[in-house]
Amino acid sequence: MSDVNDRIQTLVKSNKVVLFMKGSPAMPQCGFSARAATILTHLGVTDLAHVDVLSDPEIRQGIKSYSNWPTIPQLYINGEFVGGSDIMMELFQNGELAAQLQS
Repeated sequence: MSDVNDRIQTLVKSNKVVLFMKGSPAMPQCGFSARAATILTHLGVTDLAHVDVLSDPEIRQGIKSYSNWPTIPQLYINGEFVGGSDIMMELFQNGELAAQLQS
């Protein structure tokens, strides 16, 4: 499992914004991933790194352990776990997500 954790940590630490999701921002494979990608697009995020967990079963399971969060999508900003789709929506609605992305 440490190899998967190392891969995840490298992705999270080497990209400002990382979304672990089902599918891609252009072709999301679930409604929650679509909502997460739409929020980030609406906020003008252009440097989004995304990871399709459906194409990598080790990452799909490993990200849940890494974050101690049971669901996907998962958003990381500046190396910190932000949350899933519902938390992203709440933070988007109250303006906190835009502030986190600008820091």
